[in-house]
Amino acid sequence: MRIRLGWRLWGRKIKLSFSLTKQIRLFLAAVQFFTRIPVPAWVGHSAQQLDESARYFPLVGMGVGGVAAVVLWSSALVLPLALAIVLSMLASVFITGAFHEDGLSDFVDGMGGGYTREKTLAIMKDSRVGAYGVIALVLAAIMKFEVLLALADKYSLFVLGAILVVAHGISRMLAVSVMLTQRYVRDDDSARAKPVAQSLSQASFTIAALTGLVAIALLLASGVGLFSVLGALACALLLRVYLGRKMQKHLGGYTGDCLGAVQQITELGFYLGLLMRS
Repeated sequence: MRIRLGWRLWGRKIKLSFSLTKQIRLFLAAVQFFTRIPVPAWVGHSAQQLDESARYFPLVGMGVGGVAAVVLWSSALVLPLALAIVLSMLASVFITGAFHEDGLSDFVDGMGGGYTREKTLAIMKDSRVGAYGVIALVLAAIMKFEVLLALADKYSLFVLGAILVVAHGISRMLAVSVMLTQRYVRDDDSARAKPVAQSLSQASFTIAALTGLVAIALLLASGVGLFSVLGALACALLLRVYLGRKMQKHLGGYTGDCLGAVQQITELGFYLGLLMRS
């Protein structure tokens, strides 16, 4: 099924044509890649399809955040707020299979224990988790719990749920941006066991960025102030820039683990930014 759209902009006629079936396939491919949710067999999988599906990573992230929000709201009806937050965190980990957390631990292990590019890549490829990785996971979990608890004091549960949706989407959009600005540096067969999108077109990034804008609009509509949203974006963007420079300096590009680390760290940065006094 092909959809054709047309409109005039500044006197020029613009036409847009795309296959709805293909876009649904790419979205489901992103769901298949990022979550444990089963998808129909006809979706298939290939390296090219994975690259193209990156445009929908932020949208899938918003879905993951939506699941966490539903678990938070429903749990808070019968349990103390702190336990509801823990359950929402567990829900996001369960639905993704700790995909991004694994990337964070490997990234920190590599950066902490590797003194050369080759050694860093080797450590990140190792399936075992080192001391740096364990410490990073524990501290990230503690910080996320504490910051969500603090946000619950500042905002209503409804708004906190919206924050979860938006933070998961924006952090994945920032991870996708790494694919646009840097090159994939794995040159072996390690990605076969742990596949990762390796390239991104301008069109795909535009779709991902538009998803991010929709997420921000959702947050503003939920009642979060403009300056708080801008502060959250600024914190997340600064962390994205810092991590990008660190990857470029030590690796000359990115790996799948780097994308997971960017997602986890910028998500935390987004939450922290919302707590800044405005």
